Amino acid sequence: MKVKGVDHYDLNCIDAKTKYVTAHLFVEKRTIEKCKEFLGQIKITCYKQILETYKKEKHKKSKDRKLIIFVCDGFENYGNAWSKIFRIVTKLTSGVPIACKKYGLKHNNNPIERYNGKIKDRIKIMRGGFYSFEGAQTFLNLNHIIHNFVNPHQQLKEKTPAQTAEITIPLGKNKLLNLIAYVRRHHIPKR
Repeated sequence: MKVKGVDHYDLNCIDAKTKYVTAHLFVEKRTIEKCKEFLGQIKITCYKQILETYKKEKHKKSKDRKLIIFVCDGFENYGNAWSKIFRIVTKLTSGVPIACKKYGLKHNNNPIERYNGKIKDRIKIMRGGFYSFEGAQTFLNLNHIIHNFVNPHQQLKEKTPAQTAEITIPLGKNKLLNLIAYVRRHHIPKR
């Protein structure tokens, strides 16, 4: 996406089953350092589950292990960053086409492409993109929170990704307002 006419990148990771955005980082360039920072977010939120899966599978031959699979486009820095952080305990598939079944492949990047497509659709109606890095970053941060906790998904039987991932926060009908109140009560220090 563009900020003051210059390309920037919104890095996202989404769980294919729950549609929960597990990591998000807005960057000027997709350097190896920024890709490692992005994957570091996934490590913070998901590493316990990744290790549990690995421990169940590590006794098998490498090719027979059913590890958690990361699916990405073929951008080299994603692979290099993944190799530094997750190489032993997960698998990586890259350059996967959307029509993966046609080519006999098991995994694709459809969930992230759909998520990114919704962001692009929203930005189109904003005419002209963003005027500051901070403005774009704030928009994208709010977007991923709304995606995870507020908007129900038809594919998820009208549940939110957070509900499907069994992240239980009692939000009631006015989810966004109640989420703001919840965060204020539980995560902002009192003066």
